Amino acid sequence: MKRRTLDFIFSGGGLLLAILLLILGFVLADQASFAEDYVKEQLSEQRITFAEADKLTDEEKNWKEGSKCLTEYAGKLMTTGKMAECYGNYYIAMHMRRSAANAAVDGEKLGWDNETYATMGGIRTAAQAELTAAKEKGDKTAEALAQKKVDAATSLRSTFQTGETLRGLLLTSYGFSIFGEKAALAATVCYIIGGLLIVLSVAGFIHAFMTPPDKVVLTNGS
Repeated sequence: MKRRTLDFIFSGGGLLLAILLLILGFVLADQASFAEDYVKEQLSEQRITFAEADKLTDEEKNWKEGSKCLTEYAGKLMTTGKMAECYGNYYIAMHMRRSAANAAVDGEKLGWDNETYATMGGIRTAAQAELTAAKEKGDKTAEALAQKKVDAATSLRSTFQTGETLRGLLLTSYGFSIFGEKAALAATVCYIIGGLLIVLSVAGFIHAFMTPPDKVVLTNGS
């Protein structure tokens, strides 16, 4: 095979691949831009603003290692996936845990520190059964205590339902934004590889035209 023909084949193939990569990069970049704009639009409509730094309690600032993001975003309107993750994981989650830890009847903690919306259903059912049993026995003291437990369980379950729903929506937005970031990264990689292939293809074409027409390669005895 003539060396010039081989150069044309490889250079042409490289140029075609480069074009495909650039097109793919453009598509990925467009999707990344859509994801960023969509997340920003949806979160902005919620009008969630982080508490000012001087309004944050020590517990809010130091609940977990990542809680420092609440100080970083203090006073800002939520507009990005990272901000949604921060609010969901370190503000809403902390307040739900605190509500559960503080649940008490007549000053006695109920030990619901690690409960969730799903598990509170069983606890409320058990408390309702205690209330029913106390009513049947005519035990007013036990009935009053059981009623307080039912009320506490109902209130905490409602808190969990609201908190977990909002937290889930915010973390979904965060996940969507991550896909956008990955798409942007992939687009950059496509652009870099595509650009490199274009340079190599151009060099290949130049080499082809500089190669003597009668030079052959990949033949026996060559």
